[in-house]
Amino acid sequence: MSESIQQTQNARIALVTGAGSGIGRAVAQGLLQDGFTVVLAGRRPEPLNEVAQAAKAAGQHALAVVTDVRDPVSVEALFTIIKSNYGRLDLLFNNAGISSPAVPMDELPVETWLNVINTNVTGVFLCARAAFGLMRKQVPQGGRIINNGSISAHTPRPFSSPYTASKHAVLGLTKSIALDGRTFDIVCSQIDIGNALTELSARTTKGVLQADGHIATEPMMDVKYAADAVRHIAALPLSANILNMTVMATKMPFAGRG
Repeated sequence: MSESIQQTQNARIALVTGAGSGIGRAVAQGLLQDGFTVVLAGRRPEPLNEVAQAAKAAGQHALAVVTDVRDPVSVEALFTIIKSNYGRLDLLFNNAGISSPAVPMDELPVETWLNVINTNVTGVFLCARAAFGLMRKQVPQGGRIINNGSISAHTPRPFSSPYTASKHAVLGLTKSIALDGRTFDIVCSQIDIGNALTELSARTTKGVLQADGHIATEPMMDVKYAADAVRHIAALPLSANILNMTVMATKMPFAGRG
């Protein structure tokens, strides 16, 4: 047994994709506070290393692994590291995702569509596939996968066809994993987050296009509450699940977007 496995044999092992910023970063930091050993995955090494170094300074355990979730080889390498270092995975938070410019569909480059789908759908599938395989074969068997969906998995914003389509696909994937995982004690949830304030969502506070065509600012919530919701699901025993959870800024236009 390797030193890493010996040091963490009693710890719960979590993987967070897109862990260098925004919701992913907040969730990773919350899971570290909850005692998880957290593998931090993302494309940019600097923010990942920043989170890992802060965790080390706090006496927590984190490992930064540069990963492109769109790339099967990169995802395979990530899970090889997880298996080699820890021997198991208890939690995957499938968070990495991108959006696209709000333009009419006919003005959207096909390359943009493909990039959104490859990141938000194929990336979620590749990580869930690898996690499912590890969780099915490890002893004790089982684990939890939490997919970051979106309000847009239910109701779109104007000119958001790639993002909306991708998040509807994630919803179907979540249900399929939840069904297919029953035999192996692999549990799957989806959290749909609305208007959590991050670096990327800050533009919403300056006004975004509404369904009736006008521009309006929208209420936001602290990203901490999104992270706390993920932590709540992560803390459940495998005998219980929250299949879908929506956590959102109370007054954002979701139930009746214009």
